[in-house]
Amino acid sequence: MRLALTIAVAQPPCVPYDIRANAQHHASMIRSAGARVVVFPELSLTGYELDATALSVEEALLAPIVQACGETGSAALVGAPLAGEAGQSHIAILAVTGDGVTAAYRKLWLGGAEPGRFSPGGGPSVLEVDGWRLGLAICKDTGIPGHAAATAALGMDVYAAAVLEAAEDAARIEVRARRVARDHGVWVAAASFAGSTGGGFERAAGGSGIWSPDGVLVAGAGPKPGRLARYTIT
Repeated sequence: MRLALTIAVAQPPCVPYDIRANAQHHASMIRSAGARVVVFPELSLTGYELDATALSVEEALLAPIVQACGETGSAALVGAPLAGEAGQSHIAILAVTGDGVTAAYRKLWLGGAEPGRFSPGGGPSVLEVDGWRLGLAICKDTGIPGHAAATAALGMDVYAAAVLEAAEDAARIEVRARRVARDHGVWVAAASFAGSTGGGFERAAGGSGIWSPDGVLVAGAGPKPGRLARYTIT
């Protein structure tokens, strides 16, 4: 029998481009989350600044997050521009534990100005934590039914999404989460930026939440930065 899994979705305050400051905010939220898995929004380490320098998984500025995960036994899913092969870069989810950083997922469905800077990833991805399979998604991915279907085909228990929406589009987060949950019978954990995130998002939606497989919101973080929501799934 698998152990219960406590998941938190976080809305960290953001200083555009400032990885050092944002890593400290991430570390603080990981310590306060009391969760095995903590999910952060799209590009959470830089803000939505498409010209921010792409990172490697060896980036020294990520050390505070590694340390916080080591202290708490947490796995953090953080958003960053990631350097790739042959000069490419990706919008990515980095998986951070006390043992270090790995590239867990690269966004497949790019939108707006993103294709001018970033390349799509190679395919869907699932991360296993304590026997639970977390399918990974970033923002526009969640609006593509085929993305959730392809991820579910790999076997997933939770659809963990890093998103960013403007405040006027806040309803989109729940609509997509409920659809994925009901279509595939999985939990959905969506971490959504709140407050100002750079890149033209002066007022991001917040509204991070966790939805049950029947599409019911079981924990929500509200619209303000610095908040998180947590739930234990069994």
